[in-house]
Amino acid sequence: MNERQRISSGAKWEPIVGYSRAVKVGDRIYVTGTTALGEDGDIVGIGDAYEQAKQCLRNIEMSLKRLGAGLEHIVRTRMFVTDISRWEEYGRAHGEVLGDVMPATTMVEVSALIDPRMLIEIEADAEL
Repeated sequence: MNERQRISSGAKWEPIVGYSRAVKVGDRIYVTGTTALGEDGDIVGIGDAYEQAKQCLRNIEMSLKRLGAGLEHIVRTRMFVTDISRWEEYGRAHGEVLGDVMPATTMVEVSALIDPRMLIEIEADAEL
């Protein structure tokens, strides 16, 4: 059986909901839905769909690095957005960061995220 390795981001929601920022099992890494929180815990890019998407991807990259992986290991992303009409802004950020990787991806509009100022949440799966 593969050992499970977990990391935390320190987000206030983790202990309440009971989840980890990322979980590595064998050669697979699953990164939880990640929002545009900066290192100070504040949302980066209020009102800016592109900048929030970039911050989500920066946060995902940091999580992957802590588990010995990089963006090049991502095989799938899922983007949950509050306004699908802004798909080009989210997509441009995703393409700039992952255009060489070309993971399978999904973008779905949701009615809300945990904070109304959050415009996007991204999950990622990676394989080493």
